[in-house]
Amino acid sequence: MPRPGARWRWRGACAAFAGLALCGAALAAPAPWYWWRSKIDGHRLCAQVSPGTGWERDSGPFEGPLCQPRRRVFVLPAR
Repeated sequence: MPRPGARWRWRGACAAFAGLALCGAALAAPAPWYWWRSKIDGHRLCAQVSPGTGWERDSGPFEGPLCQPRRRVFVLPAR
């Protein structure tokens, strides 16, 4: 026979785990974008992952799907 408080302890542990999992997902950054070059004809393509075996990474990482350079963030000290 299970103990009377065991069910609530189990629910609390599940809620804590779900909360930690959601916090980790909230801090995740988007994947970078890269220029990929075809080994066959030299065609370039901007994508997050390799289009296949006939492609090699040309340059990157970039910020968005247009493969523009990442924005520089300048932090100015407070006076």
